[in-house]
Amino acid sequence: MAELKDDLAALRIEREPEHTPRRKWPWILLLLVVLVGAIGWWAATREHPLEVQTATVSARAAGTQAAVLNASGYVTARRRATVSSKITGKVVEINVEEGMAVREGQILARLDDASPKAALDLAEAQLGAAQRAIDESAVQLEQQKITLGRVKQLTARGLGTAADLDGAQAAVDATTAHIAALRQQIAVADRQVAVQKTELDNTIIRAPFSGIAISKDAQPGEMVSPVSAGGGFTRTGICTIVDMRSLEIEVDVNESYINRVTPGQKVTAVLDAYPDWQIPGHVITTIPAADRQKATVLVRIGFEKLDPRILPDMGIKVTFLRDEDTTQPASQQPTTLVPKVAVHTENGKSFVFVVRGDVVERRAVQIGGTDGDRLEVRAGLQGGERVVTAAPATIADGAKVVVK
Repeated sequence: MAELKDDLAALRIEREPEHTPRRKWPWILLLLVVLVGAIGWWAATREHPLEVQTATVSARAAGTQAAVLNASGYVTARRRATVSSKITGKVVEINVEEGMAVREGQILARLDDASPKAALDLAEAQLGAAQRAIDESAVQLEQQKITLGRVKQLTARGLGTAADLDGAQAAVDATTAHIAALRQQIAVADRQVAVQKTELDNTIIRAPFSGIAISKDAQPGEMVSPVSAGGGFTRTGICTIVDMRSLEIEVDVNESYINRVTPGQKVTAVLDAYPDWQIPGHVITTIPAADRQKATVLVRIGFEKLDPRILPDMGIKVTFLRDEDTTQPASQQPTTLVPKVAVHTENGKSFVFVVRGDVVERRAVQIGGTDGDRLEVRAGLQGGERVVTAAPATIADGAKVVVK
């Protein structure tokens, strides 16, 4: 039995003792902390592109004058008039339309002339009556002179009295004075006829000068008045006429730069409506007064040649050109131009940052004269390249950038 027990004991499978399972989450947490730290370090140490603004290097054609100033303004007409009547009246006829060419003295409109015609007829009738009255008085004067002669003869013979002679002489003198008064009345009546003719002529509205009608402000049946005496329903004008031969440009120039403008200076003008059309012109004069509100001075500019495309009140941009240097031969090569804000100076040397792909290159340049808000570059740049005009102060050669 003892041996059997020993054999059975030998057949028993020995089991290993159970172990408590290890916890893995502390290792996972440590791994996450290390990963986040690595990402943060990479984000903090990697190079961020700088946001910059750029401009393209341009070129001025050979033989073209450089600009010293740019300004904006409007096309204006020196001769422009809103034609009105001298009197208050009702419009009965309009002979003008927008865009119509009119001649000086041409009839533009007529007003109701019934009252002026009646007044003129009355004045002419009064003149006629005065003239007939003087004819009658002239006949009486002749008769009275004959009577005076007879009385003198009778008095000389002693057949007449002195009283008769004085009475006959007084009658002649009175009639003569009456005729003189009638002549004055005729002169007054004649002046009255002239006044009434002027009033009648005032019902006809004529063009004060030759030009183009740009607006029609009244219609038949409306009342017009030079002072709008009839209230809100009374027109003050018939039409507006512009003399297209008097077109010029008016621009406001900042008083800080007015020293760059001189009479006779050449300019080029570009209408907002025709941006590719350069119009030559010249400075007429500078108005000798400044606007204290805007700190500007008004400059008048004339066109070298007028064109039908130029219309009043059009917006226009003007470039004032630098006077030609006759001592220097004209360059036969295009002039490279770069914005002033793109050029930096350090230790007396000029340089710019040129964008090449996604990085910038610091490049030394040789600067010449000015052309408005641009600088002439004699060496270092070529037309079409892009230069940085606005960037953070930390920008340096080779820095990565992104254009805004």
